[in-house]
Amino acid sequence: MVDYVAYCRVSTAKQGQSGLGLEAQEQAINAFLRPADRLLAPVYVEVESGKKNDRPKLAAALAHCKRAGATLLIAKLDRLARNMAFIANLMEDGVPFVACDMPTANELTVHILAAVAQAERKAISARTKAALAAAKARGTKLGGYRGGPVPDITQHQRAGADAARALSGATAQRLEPIIAEIKADGFVSLRQIAAELNRRGVPTARGGQWAAPAVRNLLLRLAG
Repeated sequence: MVDYVAYCRVSTAKQGQSGLGLEAQEQAINAFLRPADRLLAPVYVEVESGKKNDRPKLAAALAHCKRAGATLLIAKLDRLARNMAFIANLMEDGVPFVACDMPTANELTVHILAAVAQAERKAISARTKAALAAAKARGTKLGGYRGGPVPDITQHQRAGADAARALSGATAQRLEPIIAEIKADGFVSLRQIAAELNRRGVPTARGGQWAAPAVRNLLLRLAG
């Protein structure tokens, strides 16, 4: 039997009010619990960006864990933090934690995954800024509509498409050696490759799960 204190995080106030994202996290946590386990009340819900380390609800959850001798339980590792230093400090604080999507991960695995998540966040930000700068250099007007003549939305669509292509291309380059390794292990069908990427915890460019169509698009991009 294990006593758990659950922590959930959503990035926006809108998600917090609507339950979008939160419901899925709570379902993952409840599905993870074994019959003998106990989930101590309350569930701590934070409405905050993963980039920030100052999170009062997480601090309260950790304090609860220390008082009760419980383990912190989260649905996904990226819900806890995308900051490697924060993960390291949390582990040094002495509170054990388990991510439902990686229940057997050891300290080395957690450090590596946190480092990858942090690097990916920085890379996405850099690629998006570069794509927007390129769009601006072409004369595309960026920013929201502030009155006056109705703007040509095709310019904004083109900027968004450029950013999406930049992100997809960088993801393809990053995953090329992983795809080669997976194929060498005998996984050759689109469905098999998708399943293996998900098993390894490799996210798509948008941070989601892999499916056969997404793998097909990835392979086409690598082939091109």
